[in-house]
Amino acid sequence: MSQAQSLQELLTESSEPAIFAIGRFIEAQIAENWQRVLETRHDRLIDTYHRLGEMVYGAYGEFLFRPIRQEIKQAGFRLAPRLPGEFDISREWGTEEDRQRWMWSTVSTADGTAIGTIVVKYYHDHTEFRVPRPPAILALTETGKDAVVDALSRHSSDFNQAIEASIEIAEYLRSLEMQS
Repeated sequence: MSQAQSLQELLTESSEPAIFAIGRFIEAQIAENWQRVLETRHDRLIDTYHRLGEMVYGAYGEFLFRPIRQEIKQAGFRLAPRLPGEFDISREWGTEEDRQRWMWSTVSTADGTAIGTIVVKYYHDHTEFRVPRPPAILALTETGKDAVVDALSRHSSDFNQAIEASIEIAEYLRSLEMQS
């Protein structure tokens, strides 16, 4: 996967809560791999963009996060939903050329005890396939949708004002029905 420290090594050496060590691990993996994934998968990602539009960012996320998820699992943790998170409850805002979408996954121990949440901040472009900067990570001790939304709303007024994706899509579909 990389030359960086393994998650298990990081957890063993860290005195901080595990969720923050996991967040630092993910940040390091993204810093090391985000551009490489764009370069090595460029043709496939461009083809996906031309066929499916913005769904390409989900494909990019799969390529980027698959090895990270595997290492988290090997360290004895579970993710729900799988990293980078569930699209339906995500929120997005920004200009067409510089959007950000925040998604999240709850991290649990092997016995099912939730230890926190990893938030992924995706930066992307709606006018072409472009990832202007690496995804950012925010580790939270909060778990559960309501607690995470409250924490993120305190963290970012933009997040607080953004609409959940499932609601935004439903409103868009209603507007199309009204036009016909």
